[in-house]
Amino acid sequence: MKPFGEKAAPVAGRSLGADAWRRLRANRMAMGGLVFTVLVTLACVVGPWLLPHAPEAQNLDLGASGPSAAHWLGTDVLGRDLLARILSGGRISLLVGVLATTVALVIGVSYGLVSGYAGGRTDRLMMRFVEIIYSMPFTVFVIILMVYFGRNLGLIFVAIGAVEWLTMARIVRGQVLGLKEMAFIQASRSLGQHPLNIMTRHLLPNLMGVIIVYATLTVPGVMLLEAFISFLGLGVQPPQTSWGDLIRAGAESMEEYPWLLIFPSLFFSATLFSLNFLGDGLRDALDPKNG
Repeated sequence: MKPFGEKAAPVAGRSLGADAWRRLRANRMAMGGLVFTVLVTLACVVGPWLLPHAPEAQNLDLGASGPSAAHWLGTDVLGRDLLARILSGGRISLLVGVLATTVALVIGVSYGLVSGYAGGRTDRLMMRFVEIIYSMPFTVFVIILMVYFGRNLGLIFVAIGAVEWLTMARIVRGQVLGLKEMAFIQASRSLGQHPLNIMTRHLLPNLMGVIIVYATLTVPGVMLLEAFISFLGLGVQPPQTSWGDLIRAGAESMEEYPWLLIFPSLFFSATLFSLNFLGDGLRDALDPKNG
């Protein structure tokens, strides 16, 4: 018991970010997903430079051979090192996932902010447009873009991002409809602040938790869509490759050379699982109700 008149020691406060990080660290699956994602990303970025075999180097005399001391995961039908090909393909798959998600976020967040804040007839018209695009089959729409404009890496970013922004727009719009009726937004309006200033300085910061979670969960979805497009032969073109393209090539010869399908599929599946675990963990960590 403290003597009379002695002041209690001040309690150190924690920021919202520190609280979220504490909750995320307590989630073993999410932290495992974070560590694995970071390791795979680093391996894909620097791995092809460190390996003794270049991804495009062919050895037709060697052909398709199983795992060995010289080629840890074996070689493909052209004698190219499979590990180097997987890491090189991971660059493309991860790059497509991140950049296409970025395109989707920029379009979706901007669209949802304007629609939700404007309200009324503008909101109804903008949401009808979203619903019309939603009624179109996404995959077919992307394939049409790829066939019509040609197959190149830049177009893959745009094509996938152009169909993945719709859900983000609806999520942001729903959040803005609730936030704009709160006292601090009403006060900003009363003070005559410009709508753009209100959206960027007051609404957007309060949406960052939702945006981060959705972005983390969108990356694996985008990677899966890119893999499907590559599986159909409409993705990246040789000499470039991606995990989807490697899985397609492995599926064509899975009976004779099963390692060509097994190893790329393991890398791809493990990365998707890790990203989904991380996304679920971020969703829980950024929810203040879980404090």
